[in-house]
Amino acid sequence: MRFRTSSLFVMCRVLSSVAALLLFMVGSAQGQSMMTRHARLEVTSGQAKFVSRLSGTQILRLDIVLPLRDQAGLEDFLQEAYDPASPIYRHFLTVPEFTERFGPTQEDYDAVVAFAKGSGFKVVGGSRDGLEVQIEGSVTVIEAAFNVAMGVYQHPTENRTFYAPDREPSVPLGFPLWHISGLDNFSIPRPAGLHRNPNPKPNATTGSGPSASFLGSDMRAAYYGGTALTGTGQSVGLLEFYGTDLADVSTYFANVGQTNNVPITLVSTDGSSTSCLYSAGCDDAEPTIDITQAVSMAPGLTRLYVYVGKTDTAILSAMTTRTPLSAQLSCSWGWTPADPSTDDPYYMKMAAQGQNFFVAAGDSGAWAITSPSYPAEDAKVVSVGGTSLTTASAGGAWASETAWSDSGGGVSPHHIAIPAWQKLSGVIDASNRGSTTYRNGPDVSANADFSYYVCADQSGCTANLYGGTSFAAPLWAGYLALVNQQAVANTGRVLGFICPTIYSLLAGQSNTTEFHDITSGSNGYAAVKGYDLVTGWGSPNGASLINALTGAPGSGFSVSAAPTTVSVALGNSGTSTITTAVSGGFNSSIALSASGEPSGVSVTFDPTSIIGAGTSTMTMSVASSTSPGTYPITITGTSGGATQTTTVSLKVASVGSGGDFTVRASPASLALAWGSSGTSTITTTVSGGLNSAIALSASGMPSGVTVSFSPSSIAAPGSGTSSMTITVRQGSKTGNSTITITGTGGGITHTTAVAVNVSL
Repeated sequence: MRFRTSSLFVMCRVLSSVAALLLFMVGSAQGQSMMTRHARLEVTSGQAKFVSRLSGTQILRLDIVLPLRDQAGLEDFLQEAYDPASPIYRHFLTVPEFTERFGPTQEDYDAVVAFAKGSGFKVVGGSRDGLEVQIEGSVTVIEAAFNVAMGVYQHPTENRTFYAPDREPSVPLGFPLWHISGLDNFSIPRPAGLHRNPNPKPNATTGSGPSASFLGSDMRAAYYGGTALTGTGQSVGLLEFYGTDLADVSTYFANVGQTNNVPITLVSTDGSSTSCLYSAGCDDAEPTIDITQAVSMAPGLTRLYVYVGKTDTAILSAMTTRTPLSAQLSCSWGWTPADPSTDDPYYMKMAAQGQNFFVAAGDSGAWAITSPSYPAEDAKVVSVGGTSLTTASAGGAWASETAWSDSGGGVSPHHIAIPAWQKLSGVIDASNRGSTTYRNGPDVSANADFSYYVCADQSGCTANLYGGTSFAAPLWAGYLALVNQQAVANTGRVLGFICPTIYSLLAGQSNTTEFHDITSGSNGYAAVKGYDLVTGWGSPNGASLINALTGAPGSGFSVSAAPTTVSVALGNSGTSTITTAVSGGFNSSIALSASGEPSGVSVTFDPTSIIGAGTSTMTMSVASSTSPGTYPITITGTSGGATQTTTVSLKVASVGSGGDFTVRASPASLALAWGSSGTSTITTTVSGGLNSAIALSASGMPSGVTVSFSPSSIAAPGSGTSSMTITVRQGSKTGNSTITITGTGGGITHTTAVAVNVSL
């Protein structure tokens, strides 16, 4: 669906802001409703007692979110981008590409800005790429612009008041808006898993930190266990509602004798302060935990970004627009939106741009409508549950793991629909008690027990006091940086949203080696073999999971040549077909190059690069000055830092050593429909005394197309014709392709080409 601004509005844009607002109101007697809910049920039902009107002079900062354009098209794109059989598998969009295809039009975005200014708001941030316009204005302006009354209410479950609108907002625009963030403070975001140990007895067992507490480096040793991957070339983004004091991060590493080499950038997404001092009433424990966990798991990250803001949409907007994008993102916070679909445009944008969003599942046990389960219950994020980990020694390998009793998980309390990957056979069954209708969580898990070392609030450090899934989510983001480092090396592309891949990989498996399958413990739902609603599929099993997701190092593609020996007379050329084969979903561009050519020999490729599996014709042209002999030529395929090679033996012979021949096709192009066939006459002509049979072969046929020759070899002395028949089956790959015809005789190889266009 496309949204267009009326011609009346286009005229209004040249008028004063006041006149523009009046014309808006004339042009739209009935305001446009939002596409998401805003009014709290507690307000509209009378459950929250009205206290007073909110002061008209109070200034609020709001975030107007515009809807996606062509959401159906975006869903189709995501289906293809995550389908291993699709030609665009993992071909993700850049920020500008996403905006051009699925973001608001410039006309609509300008309309919202003009509406805001004309209503008396100050535009203070936002961007078309970010789908948002950030505004600031008084309650009086808000009430008039959005047709609401802002009230103060007694919170029904917390000892505090909150402000909220009394009804759904509307705007006098020619198209609906998606959402307006900041209209209420009913739900205050809180760390989803930051939890103090209620028991005096420490839960620590084998950590290398003070009092046997676990460090982030212990998690790297337990869940990765290698040294080759450090997150090089990758960055991590953290969602935070408070800023931090990086001095606490420095204290953490200094106290345990380690050094952090990852640059950290604090980003204010809406004017919020990125500083958090305990003396000013701010607790930076959560941001500090998130930072130390992420950089300890991936100590070679290019950068870590900490995104700070007051509203979820402002933060998510920044996380999906900053260049370069972070392919792995983490959130350790929970809140309850008026509408659980509020952030879905950003989650879809992340998936389209190759970003993955890990969210802590919470620390109140099985999900319930009375405890925050959002955003971990959203079907478009990776929900991270909690476990209790034991390692073989301090800083040692994984030894055992059980479900953490406080881990969030269960069936979506807000009845978010079950995603396709959870519908796969072998995921939901009687043993895990999952829902076949609604979203189940978590998806994965990691240690969350009260066994960590934490430094925060400029007041020293603690051991074995804090636990929660807020440790597990950034840990997973760091782990995915290792995965994506290898994925880029193997395939040139990151994995993006990993849920479809993980569920497809594990569904129905009786024995899992990619994950530590946790089968003991409970949060109200028992940990069972396979998938469960307390640990998901379990915790990462080091390189086994990394290789399963990306392919072993260097195994993403291979390069071969046929023939591997080519004889060429002086002054002539010969060819060999270079073929790339792929594994593990590889579908990136492979650049071809050659080395080892003797003086006077030039090598060209057509095409010069191949996307995924395919062929290229390598032509070796031999000058008359080249010294006769045999030369090994190395063909190299390069993609994303990974290389594969093969060798072709070039035999250079003088013309007088046996003559030469030519090969040509007539016609040189054919247009064929499914179920039909066509012919081309192949003619060979010998010279220089050549007296040899010339064998004919073909390569480069698209899927479903076959080639035959009659005869398949032209008898000595080698001059003659053969009828080549090209047959196109139903279901053949359509489009243009080039078939290479090769003639081989007398130790010499020559080729010609036939262009084929296949249609339905």
